[in-house]
Amino acid sequence: MHTIYVDPTVSDKVRRERLYDGQVFAFTPRPAAQALCDHARTMIQDAFGDYDPRTAQYEMAVEEYVSIVAPLKPKFIHHPRSKELARDLLEDLGCDLNKTYLDVPRLRMVTSDGYLTSGVGYAHHPHRDTWYAAPMCQLNWWLPIYDIETEASMAFHPQYWDRAVENGSSEFNYYEWNRRDRKDASTQIKKDTSKQPKPEEPMELEPQVRVVTKAGGIVLFSAAQMHSTVPNTSGFTRYSIDFRTVHIDDVLKKEGAPNVDSEPTGTSLRDFMRASDLRRVPEDVAQLYDKVPIPEGLDLVFKPTQ
Repeated sequence: MHTIYVDPTVSDKVRRERLYDGQVFAFTPRPAAQALCDHARTMIQDAFGDYDPRTAQYEMAVEEYVSIVAPLKPKFIHHPRSKELARDLLEDLGCDLNKTYLDVPRLRMVTSDGYLTSGVGYAHHPHRDTWYAAPMCQLNWWLPIYDIETEASMAFHPQYWDRAVENGSSEFNYYEWNRRDRKDASTQIKKDTSKQPKPEEPMELEPQVRVVTKAGGIVLFSAAQMHSTVPNTSGFTRYSIDFRTVHIDDVLKKEGAPNVDSEPTGTSLRDFMRASDLRRVPEDVAQLYDKVPIPEGLDLVFKPTQ
């Protein structure tokens, strides 16, 4: 990574090209992003009642905290306003809604000082999203819901942009992940036992780059970026929203960031919906990314049990 662009005014096409080249984009708070964060903040505060969501971890057992956030996450995901507001944000930033596909906006929480680091509060190790079967043209959108400090942010490790890392992605099957591991997140409280692709060699996490924005700011980066969750020592639980997009032209042409070390089975493309009408990526397009025949009994799309 060479550059962080702050509030750039380039076209979506140029922006995608630069993101595929390892650059990162950051946007200061704007009304469309603030509306999405306000929506999430209202749902969070309603769920916690009289507790301050950022400090509730200090006033309840971890099991009680999980009992609040475990149902809150899917409630936010499946709330119709969540996708509508994400679509408004894409339109505000110049995306073509007929060619831009998004997955569902997700609510994340990272507690402070190791209170909850597994399951619904999983703190991500260094990884590329492409290890998890994301297409190389996927872009990640990340927004903090409350103001954050660097001690509760996300870190990029730019020295690995074009440097391969030994990892477990070759053993990762996205459809098996949908069938089993994703459903068990709310039960992973003391320890996370889900099988995820991780680095299998020592990594140099310094130098690292952290982008700190106010609530409603946006960090936009390629799914091929090596990034991790900073161990939260801020004293406050961090709440954020993230979602992903692909541009259908880039999907069809198989354009995107270079693939230096990602070898998963399957593809997450079936999760994506056209922003204009929420129609999913056509099946024949998704099949372009299936390298091997799909065995029966696996879930091509995640089916939550709720």
